[in-house]
Amino acid sequence: MSVVEEIFLEVSPLKSLDKLQLVEKILTSLNPIDKKIEAIWADEVEARLDTYDKGLLSTVSLKDVFAKYRECNLNCVNLGK
Repeated sequence: MSVVEEIFLEVSPLKSLDKLQLVEKILTSLNPIDKKIEAIWADEVEARLDTYDKGLLSTVSLKDVFAKYRECNLNCVNLGK
């Protein structure tokens, strides 16, 4: 039995949340988080939230988003419609 198979058998009984946390750790080890990029995204999130709070950002309801992409899924070749 390979090491991977042994590990899989060992983690199989874990709860879903524990498995997800393990997967996250494995993925992070393959592609480490770049703290500079994380900081840039954090600034972007804050700027977007500030714009939203000031009422300067137009929004679309989740219902409308689903309707648009449900329609596109049925009728559109290109999501850019």
